[in-house]
Amino acid sequence: MQQPIENLSNILQQNSGISEHSFGFPILTLLLLLPFISALGLWLIKDPKNAKFFALAGGLLELFFSLILLLNFDSQLNGYQFVEKLVWISSLDIQYLVAVDGISILFFPLSALLFCAVIISSWNTVHNMQRLYFSMLLLLLGATMGIFMALDTILFFLFWELTLLPIYFLINLFGSGPNRRHAATKYTILMLVSGIPILFAFIYSALQYAEINGQLSFSMLDLLSVSLPIEVQTTVFFLLLIGFGFKAPIFPFHTWLPTVAMEGPIGITAIMTGLKLGAYGLIRFMIPLAPDAALEYHWLLAGIGLIGVLYGAVVAISQTNIRRMLAFSSISHVGLVILGISAFSIQGIQGAIIQLLNFTVVASGLYLITGFLHHRTGSSDILNLGGSAKTMPLMTTFFFIFGLASLGVPGTNGFISEHLILFSAIQTHSGAGFAALFGIILTAGYFFRIYQHAFYGPIKNPVIEQSVDLLPRELSLILVLCSIIFIIGLVPNSVLSIIETSSHEWLHFMGR
Repeated sequence: MQQPIENLSNILQQNSGISEHSFGFPILTLLLLLPFISALGLWLIKDPKNAKFFALAGGLLELFFSLILLLNFDSQLNGYQFVEKLVWISSLDIQYLVAVDGISILFFPLSALLFCAVIISSWNTVHNMQRLYFSMLLLLLGATMGIFMALDTILFFLFWELTLLPIYFLINLFGSGPNRRHAATKYTILMLVSGIPILFAFIYSALQYAEINGQLSFSMLDLLSVSLPIEVQTTVFFLLLIGFGFKAPIFPFHTWLPTVAMEGPIGITAIMTGLKLGAYGLIRFMIPLAPDAALEYHWLLAGIGLIGVLYGAVVAISQTNIRRMLAFSSISHVGLVILGISAFSIQGIQGAIIQLLNFTVVASGLYLITGFLHHRTGSSDILNLGGSAKTMPLMTTFFFIFGLASLGVPGTNGFISEHLILFSAIQTHSGAGFAALFGIILTAGYFFRIYQHAFYGPIKNPVIEQSVDLLPRELSLILVLCSIIFIIGLVPNSVLSIIETSSHEWLHFMGR
């Protein structure tokens, strides 16, 4: 079989895997530092009530510079762009190495938009310790940006672990459930444990690189320039699959998500379901570092993906709480991403990437609307929400639109990603592909069931009769997210053209 790294090695020999395209000033460092600076600046504000304005300003600035980055990105170029490199720990050859490509570029503006949305959704729901709440949000934004831009594996791991601190405090101190402290502890312990195999995989890869080239390196550009022995790749593959699998989450490492969804702040759950950092890690690190092993165990990836699709859909059907239903729905849709990756085709990887991008709009949008409902009624259980359509027609309508996008209805962004994934899966894993199609049918079943009970029928909760519909700022936020659904759904090349070159380059790792 052709060596999976051969094509990339030629690129690396020509230009070190780096495009000549640059910006003129370190825009990635700016995107990285701006949230941390904004978080510190919050504590200089005398009146804590103004913290939300300052936090929103910081989020909007992050969104502004993310859009500038996107507008200056050249999707026709191979390799990484806007590269910034600085020696960090010279004795271990650990570097501050950040860059973007077509796979990562769209996550920057969408992540910034999501955090702005959560800040706006928290406008009237956080009354105590506002500076702490919004500073933790900004710290999480900064760490997330670091994850998407880091190309040094140790630098990536630093940002990966850094996300645990703000998430722990946000769930522990600002969660809405009685067991929020248990949820925060459970999540943190599981993520700390899952970080161990990730770190071992990165160190093991660096040591193997040192045996081949005589020097240690944690740079992805260096690690991808050599073809590791198959036994080494197999070890790295399983270590990263387990480590990233917890964060994704994939079955059976998903147990923390339903708990966090019920106990944590709904806005934070929107972030954690909207940003599938674990699935991104599989695409960015696991497959490129272990391409031969990934090909050998493609059946395992397809199986894990299919189990996730069916398990999440079946369990979601029995839920009576919107938050838990959305949590299991998220697990089902992550299964689709894994199934798309396992196809190792251009349609599969493009569908997987777009599906991850869709999470930041659709899954988070559904959670934000659920948060609006919870804030007004004090519950997200369908038994307490019947008849909501009578007093909150806008909220009912938009929840339905976002739900259609999650079902993959034509004209929405969900149709593009699910169509590409299913097409690739049926071509490469026919049985899994058709079974996943059945899982999508189940998705329609649980969505329409819970939608009917939550928004229609007789009003049983008197609070519903007094509830107000979307406020202007909430409506503006939902309209922005909704517009993205239809832009991607009706003009799919707006996204496909950006990720196409990098998707083909990613497939070169597989010798495809």
